[in-house]
Amino acid sequence: MSRDRQVVAGLDLGSTKTCAVIAEVVGELPRLPLAKILGVGLAKNAGVRRGMVRDIDETSRSIVAAMRDAERMAGVKVGAVTCGIAGEHVSARTSPGVVAVSGDEITAEDVARVNEVARAVSLGRDHELLHDIPQEYVVDQQRGISDPVGMTGTRLEVEMYLVTVQSTAAQNLRRSVERAHYRPAELVLEPLAASYAVLTDDEKELGVALVEVGGGSTGVAIFHEGKIRHLASLKYAGTHVTSDLVAGLGVTQADAERLKERHGVAYQPMVDAAEMINLPSTPSQGARQASRELLSHIIHQRVDEIFQLAQREFERAGYGGGRLPAGVVLTGGTAHLPGMVELAREAFAVPVRAGTPEQGISGLVDSVQAPRYAVPVGLVLYAARRLAHGGVPSGSLVKSAGVERWFGPLKRWLQDFF
Repeated sequence: MSRDRQVVAGLDLGSTKTCAVIAEVVGELPRLPLAKILGVGLAKNAGVRRGMVRDIDETSRSIVAAMRDAERMAGVKVGAVTCGIAGEHVSARTSPGVVAVSGDEITAEDVARVNEVARAVSLGRDHELLHDIPQEYVVDQQRGISDPVGMTGTRLEVEMYLVTVQSTAAQNLRRSVERAHYRPAELVLEPLAASYAVLTDDEKELGVALVEVGGGSTGVAIFHEGKIRHLASLKYAGTHVTSDLVAGLGVTQADAERLKERHGVAYQPMVDAAEMINLPSTPSQGARQASRELLSHIIHQRVDEIFQLAQREFERAGYGGGRLPAGVVLTGGTAHLPGMVELAREAFAVPVRAGTPEQGISGLVDSVQAPRYAVPVGLVLYAARRLAHGGVPSGSLVKSAGVERWFGPLKRWLQDFF
């Protein structure tokens, strides 16, 4: 018997690769939505640099290739995707709001009103609102309240964390998706998406930093008491490691990437000093060799610099000096390099682990067991939660026979403020 399935898709547009994940929303809806992984696609992408789409045609080609593979594996066709966004054009700040309570006790309308006051700030001409996350509510000077509905009070305050994105960057990303003949349902901050897939509730409560070492940029997100508390984007990442290898070893960009993938180790003490590797050569260079320790030294120096910059962000946010009891979780394509965890432990002096998607997923789990899939898996989990709570961010009802139809009008969650 044919049955309808609620299917969501997540799309991570990186500087080197595009990752697509398609999942079915399962579990106890709406309380505990889970994602059953149905299909995964991976394609090269040269159209994005440091989180910004530089070439719409190249990016849309990459989206088509990744989504085609994911759809073929899943055996379904999707119409809309939830997209990750990150980079230096994303910024965040806190915004307060205060209202007088209208009745004897605080209602959902009062909460909506105070949230609206906190959101009503000027974002500038070229920025739009990406996320508005209430950090805490205050009722008559009583702080630390997560849900004030039903409480008695006369004054309600909120501290809202607003994440904004440059409008042109968001529009170019949407245009690339549309040109690939998909609908960009919602844009989601990548570290926030990754947190759904790799961080536990206990880690977010205690205090944890997510460091996403991608291709073009490194994202830093700090969570404490269950909320995102700090967000930063660092301009150094995996492509800078590759560029250092180009300069240090005299090889092409493509060969440097291959050497990094095949022989790269991020923590130099792990490498045998006597081990040699063959280097790709031009006819004029002749046959060449280099010690694997030299390769590792170059990678070690750049990655250590990235971690030092991340450590500065921890301190700037007030979470330095061991104030992250749950430590650091590494995600992103570069995080799979051997020795990354060991080097991070030395740099941060806190517990460190590699973040592979494990939270709330079933199905083809082994297909996404790598740090590079943290964002796309997090995106489908994010979309599953939206769908379970009444929105249709990237889902469509897909008949198991393969016939697709849209499930109601797509609700636009992203709000534009110009």
